[in-house]
Amino acid sequence: MSKPRRISHSILLSTLIAGSCFATEDLGIIGIDSTTIDDRFHPTRTEVSTTATIDGQKVDEAHIENLQQVLQSIPGITTEIKSGDSLKIHIRGVENQRYMGEKPGVAVVIDGVPVFERTGSVNIDLDNIASIKVIKGGASYLFGDDALAGAVIITTKKGAVNKSMLASEFGSFGYQKLLAETSFSKESFNGRLQVSERKSDGYWEDSEYLSRYANGKLQYYIDDTSDITFGVEASHREKDSHGTVEGMTQALTDPTSVEGRDYSRMYDVDLLKLFLTYGKDFGDNSNLLVNIYQYGDDTKFVSAPQKYSSTGIVVTDPDAYTTLNDYHQVQRGLKSEYRSNGETLAYMIGADIRNNVYENKTSYLVDFRTRPTPPTYLAGTVTGDNETIEEVYAPYLEVKVPLSDASTLTLNGRYDNIRLDYDDTLHALTLQKDFNVYSHRIGLTHTLSNSATLFVSRSTGFRAPSIDQLFNGTITLDSKVLNNPDLKPEQAVNYDLGIRGTLPAFDQALTYEATLFWLDRKDYIMSSIGQYTAATTTNPQKYENIGGMRSRGLELSLQSNPKQTFSFDLAYTYLDAYFTQYDNFYLGLGSPYLPTYTQVHYDLTGNTVPRTSRHSLNFTGNYNITPFSVLSCELTAKSSYYADELNQLKMPGYEVVNLLARHSEKWGGYTFDFFARIDNVFDKFYFNTARSSGDRDYNKIYNQEDLSLTVNPGRVYTAGLSIKF
Repeated sequence: MSKPRRISHSILLSTLIAGSCFATEDLGIIGIDSTTIDDRFHPTRTEVSTTATIDGQKVDEAHIENLQQVLQSIPGITTEIKSGDSLKIHIRGVENQRYMGEKPGVAVVIDGVPVFERTGSVNIDLDNIASIKVIKGGASYLFGDDALAGAVIITTKKGAVNKSMLASEFGSFGYQKLLAETSFSKESFNGRLQVSERKSDGYWEDSEYLSRYANGKLQYYIDDTSDITFGVEASHREKDSHGTVEGMTQALTDPTSVEGRDYSRMYDVDLLKLFLTYGKDFGDNSNLLVNIYQYGDDTKFVSAPQKYSSTGIVVTDPDAYTTLNDYHQVQRGLKSEYRSNGETLAYMIGADIRNNVYENKTSYLVDFRTRPTPPTYLAGTVTGDNETIEEVYAPYLEVKVPLSDASTLTLNGRYDNIRLDYDDTLHALTLQKDFNVYSHRIGLTHTLSNSATLFVSRSTGFRAPSIDQLFNGTITLDSKVLNNPDLKPEQAVNYDLGIRGTLPAFDQALTYEATLFWLDRKDYIMSSIGQYTAATTTNPQKYENIGGMRSRGLELSLQSNPKQTFSFDLAYTYLDAYFTQYDNFYLGLGSPYLPTYTQVHYDLTGNTVPRTSRHSLNFTGNYNITPFSVLSCELTAKSSYYADELNQLKMPGYEVVNLLARHSEKWGGYTFDFFARIDNVFDKFYFNTARSSGDRDYNKIYNQEDLSLTVNPGRVYTAGLSIKF
């Protein structure tokens, strides 16, 4: 039998003591629970931001195909499903108006590694999650660039006991999952290995995907106060288009998108994540964490559907594309955090050093023409070959000070020095830009009673301009596009006022958190002619700090004790998100390739941010039939929303019901877990995504036929079995 694990017990005990002392007489030990490295420190009553934590067991028991099915239980979170197990995460409406490859305005960190993939989405191994922690509001005070609206911190599983598991799942549209894992725990180390495969034919045309993962984690106990953890995750993904349709007519007559082609398709993605974390306790209340990591992303895909052959003949093959995109990026970094907890002061000092390399190469796949007449473009021609190096140097600090027996003040600060170096081999072009950005958070908690704590905070987030935005004209070699090297980083300021605690009800305690929030985004970087309108000689494009938006509303979560016969989990969001400045939007009408193309100017200041429902509700009720059998019913409801920035195309709201049944049975030394899940029980017709920004069909009329829609697949069945031994 292995000896009890002692590493970090002292600091964890201090944190637990602080979290359990709700009496106003004495705050006890004040603990620092923030971290950018892992999630071993869960929020205490002195947390001044709105947070939510999901245990990995909840993810496992949900038997989901996509993380969206779990994240929707957190107020303020919306997600855009790309395909398979990849998605883009939004918090409080930030970046809901963008829908291409942009960053989401949310920092995603897995085992201390900041994860960003070229498609703007994130792929997560759903079977390897120990916990998910969501911090809402500006979070650049901890995570730096792009944490405009918050952060999602995921910690993966580690070996805790000696066990193994085999699992298999099957479902609608050819969905299959196979998984094998084993974990072990010895006196001086523990470890875990896992391999899995998910695949599906997909509901939509050309939406099949395949995801293979191999994960490993080994933790070695150096002594009773220190340890070192090595982790690796390798994945290979193949995914095709997510099956959008053009306009409401096609959505009703061809929901799987048999007709038409997406601009980009056939993604081939290889990811490799490596990290090494060292932990050391000093006495009862001090701790050091050091993390080094490397995250590699190799992505290939095709784009630009071929219209004409090299001789000017119309091409009808739906799989014919003209351009190969070959992206390679490596994110390397070192993080270090030292924290000390005490009765009169708690603090954490951290350092974040990053060296990221982004390589972009594009070339022609075939001989082709863009029109029936010459010129002819030749296969193999290199059309792009550039590299961007991003260096980040950032110290950060958190301090907690008890102001009285009931109140604690929290202060955070971070200073980012960001350097961008761009090298275009094809055009012998070198560009460089530096940014220095300060982020902060200030907050206060006050214990009202044994079961209620009030919290208030002000936090900031930022996003630095990209090389493409700074030097767009030079990079594109287009006279209709202008540079703006004087762009400033975008800024977001968030205010939270909330209360959390417990309520007695129905012979059990209900855990709750309610937050009023206000998020202002300024110096918003936008195109001078609107986000997706073609530039002309008389109306050139230039990126400027000319936009602004505001999100404000209420978030409410309420949970009962899951061990009771009947339990529930409720999440409600009221969101009012609108543009505070958007006075230069141009609607393009007709084809930009013809002289009849026109642009109509609009001032969209005051318009609602697209794809933000005013009301969102997620409610899950659980019935523990026996200690080994559970039946769950989930309701997700969203009110109507606009699909476009013009607020001319309004989409209806919807309500969806899901069912999940689980049963566990022990036979000998084996545990068998069975489940069956039905999503969208009543086969509700609605859209996963709806977006529009211009005259998509080039008929000079802007209406619902210009929508880009992804139809929900309707009723979906999944069932499976796992064996633990």
